[in-house]
Amino acid sequence: MKQILQNLSSGETLLADVPAPKVRAGHLLIETRASLVSLGTERMLIDFGKANLLDKARQQPEKVKQVLQKIKTDGLMPTIEVVRSKLDAPLPLGYCNVGKIIEVGEGVEGFRVGDQVLSNSSHAEIVCAPKNLCAKLPVGVGPEAAVFGVVGSIALQGIRLLEPTLGETFVVTGLGLIGQLAVQILIASGCRVIGVDFDSEKCRLAEQFGAMPLDLSTGVDPVKAVEAMMNGEGVDGVLITASTKSDEPIHQAAHMCRKRGRIVLVGVVGMKMNRSDFYEKELSFQVSCAYGPGRYDPFYEEKGNDYPQAYVRWTEQRNFKAILGLMESGKLVTDSLVTHRFSFEKAIDAYSHVGKGAVMGIVLNYNTDTGLADAEGDLSGKIVRNVTISKVKACSDKPLQAKVGVIGAGNFTSLVILPALKKTGAQLKSISSGTGVSASHLASKFGFESALTDNDEIFEDPDIDTVFITTRHANHGSLVLRALRAGKHVFVEKPLCIQRSELEEIRSEIVKLSEDQSSKCPLLMVGFNRRFAPLIRKMKSLATNRTDPLSMIFHVNAGPVPRDHWSQLRDEGGGRILGEACHFIDTLRYLTDSKIEKVTSVFARKNKVPIDDVVSINLEFEDGSIGTVHYFANGNKAYSREHLDLYCGEKILRMENFRKLTGYRWPGFRKLKLRRQDKGHATEIAEFISAIETGRSAPIDKEEIFGVTEASFIADAQAFDY
Repeated sequence: MKQILQNLSSGETLLADVPAPKVRAGHLLIETRASLVSLGTERMLIDFGKANLLDKARQQPEKVKQVLQKIKTDGLMPTIEVVRSKLDAPLPLGYCNVGKIIEVGEGVEGFRVGDQVLSNSSHAEIVCAPKNLCAKLPVGVGPEAAVFGVVGSIALQGIRLLEPTLGETFVVTGLGLIGQLAVQILIASGCRVIGVDFDSEKCRLAEQFGAMPLDLSTGVDPVKAVEAMMNGEGVDGVLITASTKSDEPIHQAAHMCRKRGRIVLVGVVGMKMNRSDFYEKELSFQVSCAYGPGRYDPFYEEKGNDYPQAYVRWTEQRNFKAILGLMESGKLVTDSLVTHRFSFEKAIDAYSHVGKGAVMGIVLNYNTDTGLADAEGDLSGKIVRNVTISKVKACSDKPLQAKVGVIGAGNFTSLVILPALKKTGAQLKSISSGTGVSASHLASKFGFESALTDNDEIFEDPDIDTVFITTRHANHGSLVLRALRAGKHVFVEKPLCIQRSELEEIRSEIVKLSEDQSSKCPLLMVGFNRRFAPLIRKMKSLATNRTDPLSMIFHVNAGPVPRDHWSQLRDEGGGRILGEACHFIDTLRYLTDSKIEKVTSVFARKNKVPIDDVVSINLEFEDGSIGTVHYFANGNKAYSREHLDLYCGEKILRMENFRKLTGYRWPGFRKLKLRRQDKGHATEIAEFISAIETGRSAPIDKEEIFGVTEASFIADAQAFDY
């Protein structure tokens, strides 16, 4: 299928071939009929992409601070690679979409195949949208009108924060799309409206909708003009929908308002406010967040958990429905807002008009001849979820070449896994991602033969003998089992799984495959990369001939992660001990070369409740060694992230952030410093691929993998014992 993407590095806007998404639980698969180009958000992204690096930095000063801090802790080159990777990732454009449902995901009620729906989705021929970000079109409201529904909801949410009552008067500053829709909504609410803009045509259009126009291009003073219109009394409130770097809209709004008036900001303007403007009149000021309650809440948007109507009357979805209801009643009209129409095949031409004064609404119309929207049942033969990128021949200088399929195409995969995998010379067959955009981009960048959105194709492809799993943690266990049962070698990024039941299933499957005499057991590898880091390997070699037990302290300045981030959610990320602290447990297990005998966790507590990512994990090993992982999320990024101290026989080794190793009274060793940080990712992948191609055993023994995973479960579970 085709989709519009923006490259933030080169500034190029392109209509790209990407595999169609697959419907997910709680989502709807929609064949697009029309979409609306956002002159604000999309223009901002396009302009940012076209800017040079210096201008990009000036536009995002907070990001620059993060980059400078990362250089201090991780080094220059790793930081540059991260920045380049993020800028290089294509970004889908668009968020106003109307189409017909072609598949209904598991757990979705109230929608059926064939329904026409408005959704908060991108410019693409097929989109997969969360159910709470969709609303059915009323009878009589066509796609070209309904496509304004999402933008209309932005205006509506700002107006709800204004709390207008019948007979009040409001100023709308900025008469672009959102401003014009806001004018109509306020008038439908029984309010008088003064529309303010520098564009005479936009002022005339607002006047047609019933507003009193105030054309700033004539040089009129807006504050004095409003004062005259109100006979010396201020307005009840101001809705700012303008886009400008100037602070004047807020300053003017304060002077336009009556005492205790309300100001709501929907647009993007300068935010330097004069305290006296607000103090003397006791004005209220609020910034509106997009479409309403639920925005940026993954529990609402992605997981489909609605808010009770009795307590949250208006959500994103209910605002969508309210806007569509206004369209159905004829109180909100959009015909005159459409200034340009383009077929989707010529969508790139549409972007040449973005930013020009005469442009208001640009509607993209899609080819509707596919027949998918009216189909019932199996659509597998009609939706293309596999895009061929290239045909790559196997390297002729290898007697056996691993043939790899990758599931997951996130930032870590792009920045770390794939560059290391490409260097091994393995044949890169297919890469899969949920939306297909990132898979298509990475397939082209690294030389995969195809990009997918259907993981089944990887498991069912007889040419693929190795699967890399780099998805979110909740999927690891089930995908590992599928790969093993398909007879494929599997590399899974840590953790192996986040459910004990999955650990037992994987262990049983490995035992069964090992006992099967008819075929060779596939290799299992978990991305415990720290043990492959050169400084960790050096530490182990220095302690090889020891006669005393080791005492180790691994300090991890993990840093805070929001509680609603997926990695913190038990059913999605498993929490930070299972998701990341397992790394450091494995490193200590590797250094001792001895089984973990006992695990004890001590958690920091707030109001007697354990903080599960501020923890000291104490490990006892069979050979008498001990180790502690101090995994602390309450530190600061200004301090380096990881330090490891190893004590043995009146000697000490100290590893600092995978760049420096120092020996204290260690015979024959004083110091080793690397030019750049190396956490062992490239080595672990190279050794795994080499093991496949040469028929050796996996780089990490499966019993060590199971033991470390079990220890992580024990450490994590103790948080619930307090």
